Amino acid sequence: MLYTCPVTASQFQIRCVAEQEFVPWARMIADTYGLDRSEEELAGQRAATDLARTLAVFEEGEPVAGASVYSRLLTVPGGIMPVAGIASVGVAPSHRRRGILTAMMRAQLTDLHERRREPIAALRPSEAGIYGRYGYGPATAGNRMRCDRRAMRFRPDTDFGDGTVRLHRADRARPLLEEVYDRVRTATVGWPDRQPAHWAVRLADHPHRRGGATSFRFPVHQEPGGGATGYALYRHTSVPDGSGSSAAVVEVLELAACSRQSYAALWRFLAGIDLVTRIDYEGAPDEPLPHLLTEPRAVQAAPVDRLWLRLADVDRALAGRRYSLPLDLVLDVRDDFCPWNNGRHRLRAEAGDAHCEPTSAPADLRLTAAELGAAFLGGTSLTTLAAAGLVEELREGALSRASAAFRGEREPWYPGGWAFPLY
Repeated sequence: MLYTCPVTASQFQIRCVAEQEFVPWARMIADTYGLDRSEEELAGQRAATDLARTLAVFEEGEPVAGASVYSRLLTVPGGIMPVAGIASVGVAPSHRRRGILTAMMRAQLTDLHERRREPIAALRPSEAGIYGRYGYGPATAGNRMRCDRRAMRFRPDTDFGDGTVRLHRADRARPLLEEVYDRVRTATVGWPDRQPAHWAVRLADHPHRRGGATSFRFPVHQEPGGGATGYALYRHTSVPDGSGSSAAVVEVLELAACSRQSYAALWRFLAGIDLVTRIDYEGAPDEPLPHLLTEPRAVQAAPVDRLWLRLADVDRALAGRRYSLPLDLVLDVRDDFCPWNNGRHRLRAEAGDAHCEPTSAPADLRLTAAELGAAFLGGTSLTTLAAAGLVEELREGALSRASAAFRGEREPWYPGGWAFPLY
């Protein structure tokens, strides 16, 4: 099925990308980010791309903008839901500020609603200020962690288990990584599934994209019986140290662990790498690492937004997750960009089940679609949004109960890189 979309100006044509148009389209998108694409990279991207869900804006037959949808599965509170991963969004510098991005965003969300596709859209923006206007909200955060390796001493009561951590070649590591990832992602809110094409992009290790760093290293944690229960993905690099010299750094791109013992053992391995001054890792917002150390200040962290969510269909989205408390709540949702969501919705949840439907009953809370997207995974709390003036309580007591019901046991966390659907 192809998109339909109103043309933003008479000289533009907005439609899906044909096979023979993929390479110029992909090079145009890469150029908007100041990147080059090798033939190998283009082949990997093509394997992961559904052209029937890939938009382009053409002028005189040449692509000047584009955006793709990658259908994925996302772990949400209490279950797994289909999500439309949005990526490869770009507008050529020569065509910005003409309403083209808005037209593409509207086309994608209208398509999701009218064809009852995925009820949620997700992306990781290169600039945080762009997508709020389209109803996206920051649903997961991360911590950019800078660890002083020389000060990383583990508490004497740390349980490292009986397993071992060993480095593997890429071909040997990949099936072990896939096994661990699938176990972790089904239990961790914010983690998407990865199909073979997504793994190929995640593990692609093109020398010209390393920025002077080494190739990937693959330490895998295995139990005495041989089962893989954790892994890390890292590189060696160096950075200026402020004195005219350079400091050796381990850059951890991803870490997954099925148990607290494998988590501790992987960090002990990383902290034991010789000749390294620092370990950098963009970790979870509630990363356990500092609590394992005798000197928690060995880990300095700064928050950063990661995954942004947009409820394309409020009723189906809210009914698709589970809640920490029973709820009978009427939400007055303001959504000018997707008018089918505009209005009041009654959310009822109890005993592992949830329903949401339009209603004429009096509202308990008033908020926009962007705030719903931010709160959907249980990360950003409704009370925090209310303190910023973004959620209005219309019935006393409704805010605190709704906020508690939306929250989960741990902070949601998205483990991938910048291009959400591919990693």
